[in-house]
Amino acid sequence: MTYSYTDMMIHLRHIIRYVNLENKRIEKEYGISIPQLLCLNYLNQKADFKARHSDIKELLRLNASSVTNIIKGLEKKKLVAKLPKSKDRRVSLIVITESGAAIVGQAVRSLQHQMGVTIMPSPKDKLEEIEQAFETVIDFLNIQEVFLSSQVHPGSAASDK
Repeated sequence: MTYSYTDMMIHLRHIIRYVNLENKRIEKEYGISIPQLLCLNYLNQKADFKARHSDIKELLRLNASSVTNIIKGLEKKKLVAKLPKSKDRRVSLIVITESGAAIVGQAVRSLQHQMGVTIMPSPKDKLEEIEQAFETVIDFLNIQEVFLSSQVHPGSAASDK
């Protein structure tokens, strides 16, 4: 079977729709977006429960402005706090609060359960194959460059608050 650009866009649209529906569900149930949840989960898994802005930026593969908006949203909800770094006041550490840890525990279990229904029964090698396929699509479409460039427009996938 020969795939066309239209076929690829339809497949991508299905994935985007699924992610958007999951994001809405997480926002409705927990009051945070999936990028915010990923940020909280990252902090919660750190031994000292804190990370630099740049560490979070690298994890989420977003530009600095988008990560700042994610962190500001979490600060506003008192799910994270900024701690000034003692040696350099320009660099602050982001730390998860007790409220943030409580929400992330519930939301991650919910998301894992939702995805586990469809993904987790797959053998490990199949999951690795899926991960590789995602990386191939990202490379093929040059998506990473779009997310990291300053030309990301409001309303695009990278502008998350």
